[in-house]
Amino acid sequence: MTSSSPRSELRAQIELAIPLAVQQLGFQLMGAVDAAWLGRYSESAIAAAGVGNSILFAITSIGLGIVMGLDSVIPKAVGAGATEDARRYLHAGCRLAVLVGLAGMIALLATPALLGVADVADDVAADAKLYVYLRSFGVVPFFVSVALRSYLAAFSITRPLILAVVVANLVNAVLDPALIFGVDALGIPALGVGGAAIATVAVNILIPAIYYLAIRTLDGDAPRATSTRADLATIARYGAPVGGQLLAEVGIFGVATLLAANLGTLSAAGHTIALNLASFTFSVAVGVGAATSVRVGHAIGAGDRALARRRGMYGLGIGLAAMACSAAAFVLAARPIARVFTDDLAVVDAAVPLLMIAALFQLSDGAQAVLAGALRGLGDTRATFIGNVLGHYGLGLGISLLLAYELELGAPGLWWGLSAGLTGTAIYLLVRFLAHTRPTTGTDDGTDDGTDDGTDDGTNDGTDNDATPP
Repeated sequence: MTSSSPRSELRAQIELAIPLAVQQLGFQLMGAVDAAWLGRYSESAIAAAGVGNSILFAITSIGLGIVMGLDSVIPKAVGAGATEDARRYLHAGCRLAVLVGLAGMIALLATPALLGVADVADDVAADAKLYVYLRSFGVVPFFVSVALRSYLAAFSITRPLILAVVVANLVNAVLDPALIFGVDALGIPALGVGGAAIATVAVNILIPAIYYLAIRTLDGDAPRATSTRADLATIARYGAPVGGQLLAEVGIFGVATLLAANLGTLSAAGHTIALNLASFTFSVAVGVGAATSVRVGHAIGAGDRALARRRGMYGLGIGLAAMACSAAAFVLAARPIARVFTDDLAVVDAAVPLLMIAALFQLSDGAQAVLAGALRGLGDTRATFIGNVLGHYGLGLGISLLLAYELELGAPGLWWGLSAGLTGTAIYLLVRFLAHTRPTTGTDDGTDDGTDDGTDDGTNDGTDNDATPP
């Protein structure tokens, strides 16, 4: 792993970022299709799905983040040429995915209490509970798919990722209308939000199956790697702060969704449409961030911190360019885009002002997503957690409450606070990344709490120093 020309570096980064961004867009497309069908089913149904998704992601974010600790260890191993270590980490990651996934399923059973505290309308609350209960069965396979994706991406194997998301979208496109509205000829009743949840669970099971077949082809006849408790500890050490980051980031949007529901069904429906669209564009930045994590991790594994800095900046530039395009789309076509989700003009009118605000925070939203990926590649996962807590809760939440309730701006006030939080988070993460990759005259001192130098001797004696908690 050596530094190459800026043009070839940028090209390599784009070639990895595009399929990962397309994959993320595919996942969001499934959510957008769900929202579009539910918006035509009933106003309360689309509001309930928005509330349910917010609760689902908030509760499972810690487990998801733990599994995403693989993004810090597998690319390093690949960059150092330690393929067997990468395979061993994959085995450990899948074990963790099952364990934390089961814990997430159990935690989801407590969701009715959250809805009661938020004082959500009875019809929205009932549908949201059903949605969350059914979606809980897809948590374990979803976490396993995240572990498998990390391994494939670290080896720049992206074709199975695209294949899986295309097949998943086709299956979802068929199941959604059939299960939401029912098919009398087949004896399928209209299930509403329950139908959308069942379709998503089916897709969650399909995707890891495709990934697994691709990994079997990649590894060939190599014997299955067996991980140790030390490997699990290593992944969890990197992943736990990522889980905190996701909880802070997803949690703030979950709080905003619950607050929007408290403001009324119309506000909740408009918020759900705007959030789906903002999440759709944000998925591009997430894909670019995933590619940046891999490329930075390869450089760190090879011991080239200067190259890691350049790759982080390339990723940031790619992400900003993509998000600038989405911001322009929101400004120029907010109303037609919102009409895709609902025929109710009142809901469209509620969503359009939120999309205008979303256009303003596209750059900061994209920047913080890419920089979070770059920091995962470095191994500094604590920075992403701290940045999100300070930005969203130290800055954004207070502004949201002030504007929405004290100044009576309603849902737009909530979104102005979200914008402020995302901007603050992006600034913090940029400062951390630049500080950790600044040129030094001595040996690399690491950026992951001082317990990992980015290399691996390729052995597995069960006493890997990476597994020692800081």
